[in-house]
Amino acid sequence: QLQLVESGGGLVQPGGSLRLSCQASGFTLDYYAVGWFRQAPGTPGKEREGVACIGSSSGRTYYADSVQGRFTISRDYAKNTVYLQMNSLKPEDTAVYYCAAKFSARASTRSSDYDYWGQGTQVTVSS
Repeated sequence: QLQLVESGGGLVQPGGSLRLSCQASGFTLDYYAVGWFRQAPGTPGKEREGVACIGSSSGRTYYADSVQGRFTISRDYAKNTVYLQMNSLKPEDTAVYYCAAKFSARASTRSSDYDYWGQGTQVTVSS
């Protein structure tokens, strides 16, 4: 069974940091581009926002303007895991964060491009 499992979410104060993990089971992420997306509260009908993504073989990364310089996406092939390091967090970063994978070398921040999704992990930035 192909599965993505996110972890690492939680409550953090503004300016704090969190690291999210996305571990795959049932398949290897080596040939998949992986993206992190988020759904802000009160926006169920809105398309999930692409936050960061990383290509498969190239490891090339892309970031949304809103997180550029604060978030870093990386992957550990040995652990079959992709990470999202989030620093200098702001209240507007509060959302459910999802990881997704697509069988392609090229990453994308468009949610409709992705085939497999995790269940999401809540990130709340509040004092």
